[in-house]
Amino acid sequence: MKSLEKIDRIAVLVSVGHHRVSGVSCYSRNDAAALEIARTLAAQHGAELLVLHAGDAGNLALTDYLALGAPRIEVLPCGDGDDAAALLAGRLQGVPLVLTGTRAEGAYDTGMLPYRLADALGYALVDSALDLTVACGRVSITQFLPKGFRRSVDAALPAVVAVHPQAPVAPRYAHARAVAGAIELQRVAAMHDAQSDAWRLAPAERKPIKLAAAEKRSGHARMLTATTTESRGGSVVIEGTSVEKAQAILGYLREHRLVDY
Repeated sequence: MKSLEKIDRIAVLVSVGHHRVSGVSCYSRNDAAALEIARTLAAQHGAELLVLHAGDAGNLALTDYLALGAPRIEVLPCGDGDDAAALLAGRLQGVPLVLTGTRAEGAYDTGMLPYRLADALGYALVDSALDLTVACGRVSITQFLPKGFRRSVDAALPAVVAVHPQAPVAPRYAHARAVAGAIELQRVAAMHDAQSDAWRLAPAERKPIKLAAAEKRSGHARMLTATTTESRGGSVVIEGTSVEKAQAILGYLREHRLVDY
């Protein structure tokens, strides 16, 4: 695909997350970082900033994105069984740069939207972006890698860029911008996602807490463990009935005060 010499529009996709304690709908911190980067690029290049959300226009969490700097938010109605990628692709045709978060914050989200969207648009995709610059129809990206590594990636526009949660930006909340902004509902035909029939939606569940015995060794002994392979004790129960094995486990839990009965 031919690269673009001038960038006239920048789109950023925003989603609705859920507070990890209360479960109340709120803005996604990852999408807020993508929005801040998109605002900076739009100001640098004099480009139009498009902020899109596929979902419910009545969700109060969208107001937070207005307060974070979105001038207006276009909402494409999308239900649980609709294909959000197809809806967004129809609206984003011809937009040279699309920014997203790596994934939504609704618990078991797949993180596949940036990939499906790039495939539907026929755009290049770069994920885990920390910062990016645009010049001469190309986008230069610093990409996050595990274990603290970084690398530079260069791609031709148009492109979809997924911003990493650790991007070094600091979105600022301003209530005046929330009042001045607008949320606009777009009238588009819903597109059913045939693959959604195979998914099962359920509330997020708390992960079980692993029982771990309190560490009683000195700091010096713990440091030696990192360089030696000495045994730390314990026992392996292979023989015996199920009752005897259960009593051995219960005895260990009582010894280390992991249970109180």
